[in-house]
Amino acid sequence: MDEKVRDLLERKEKLRLGGGLEAAKKQHASGKMTARERLEYFYDPGTFMEFDLFAKHIGTDYGLDKQVLPADGVITGFGKVNGREVFAYSEDFTVVAGTYGERHGKKICKAVDLARKMGVPVVGMNDSGGARVTEEMGALSEYGQLFFRHVRTSGVVPQIALIMGPVAGGQAYSPALMDFIFMVAKTSYMFIAGPPLVEAVVFKKTTNEELGGPAIHATISGVSDMTSGDDKDCLDQTRLLLSYLPANCGEKPPRREPADDPQRRAPELRKIIPTEPRRSYDMHDVIAQIADNGEFFEIKKEFATNLVIGFARLHGYPVGIVANNPLVKAGCLDVDASDKGSRFIRFCDAFNIPLINLQDVPGFLIGNEMERKGIIRHGAKMLYAYAEATVPKITVVFRKAYAGGYLAMCSKDLGADFVFSLPTAEVCLMGPEGAVNILFRKELSAAEKPEEVRQKRLKEFFDKYVNPYYSAALQHVDDIIDPQEMRPTIIRALEVSLNKQDELPRKKHGITPV
Repeated sequence: MDEKVRDLLERKEKLRLGGGLEAAKKQHASGKMTARERLEYFYDPGTFMEFDLFAKHIGTDYGLDKQVLPADGVITGFGKVNGREVFAYSEDFTVVAGTYGERHGKKICKAVDLARKMGVPVVGMNDSGGARVTEEMGALSEYGQLFFRHVRTSGVVPQIALIMGPVAGGQAYSPALMDFIFMVAKTSYMFIAGPPLVEAVVFKKTTNEELGGPAIHATISGVSDMTSGDDKDCLDQTRLLLSYLPANCGEKPPRREPADDPQRRAPELRKIIPTEPRRSYDMHDVIAQIADNGEFFEIKKEFATNLVIGFARLHGYPVGIVANNPLVKAGCLDVDASDKGSRFIRFCDAFNIPLINLQDVPGFLIGNEMERKGIIRHGAKMLYAYAEATVPKITVVFRKAYAGGYLAMCSKDLGADFVFSLPTAEVCLMGPEGAVNILFRKELSAAEKPEEVRQKRLKEFFDKYVNPYYSAALQHVDDIIDPQEMRPTIIRALEVSLNKQDELPRKKHGITPV
């Protein structure tokens, strides 16, 4: 037995070297950790358990039958992150560039299957040259198998993709079908066709960074949710993200013992939020005042910055925050903001994370460009997501709450459980100036001094309709509060909502606007 165990340990040690020491040195020289180093850093010490180390590649053509591809270029297993179980797969670029072969794909599919069955999150560490061309249909089939599993696992357990090197070709759709995508600055890129193919087909020269680097996907395409400084930072951020999430859709998100007083007032909010509706301010400053210890884990920070989304804690309870940012486009909802917000809302709803909606919105962005980009279709995603969500939904109206924007940021009519407003709130069908111009068009056109008449009518309109007391009288607002009371007010509403029961009508599934 001793001899057999010695042989076993020697085999394991050899396989764990991956592509060898020289290949590992190249990986380090490029600014990247190896696949095993990533897993070792990610998991709590001593908790990682690997499976399928001895898996052998299937391809035999072009000399593959004479090669040894340790673990077929991907390490799979499970371990604990902050004491909670998580499955992971980590592609090994030192083994034939981490290419995706048939056995490689089967290992990843097994990890996703097990994560779904066991009810725990799965994290994919992607670092691959793409499909292993020498395995042709085997690799292509396993792409399809993986995509199928991502979809079947969606909304069951959290799926997080880390882009820690190249992700090219069809494999790019695997992260796209997961819940979050984190990229690493300078070492990662993602596209469905690389620069050589782009040049050959569309006759345009480009680079990896220009085509699918972190900056492109964080600011323009919106594919990425976060850009990390290096591999360790990416793994640290992933561990932090997991701390806000439940293991699966059947659990509530993990509460942390709070160190921040739930009754803490925030007098600074009286200064941060302007009384003048045209003055801008940064919604991040508000979030910092109401969240436990001012901590906010922002998602898609660089994309569609007129809407702010992310996770925070209130009295220890994880919540999802969706907030207009008046500092950018006056907080209007446009095509990208609608996509960004609706996807986040649906994720929170899928995993029982209450939604806190901070509203200061003049409406949807209008004009030729927006209509041609499909603002009606994209804007409908926000309406759909909030109406569909059954988690606790608590809304605070700061200043502007106009027209469809008011509805799309979770009004009572879209299912908000509680709506509070500040004394500065303006809840109305449309902007007061536009309303006056329409209502009194004939009078204004006939007036000798139209501007004086306009101002008179505008004051009348404001006094009658554009104030929080009008909407509160009609029960569209539950209470009008002092800004400094915002944190304790939201927390009390949250606490009473934690056991909320609300079920959707029986159906196969809804048809989401796309």
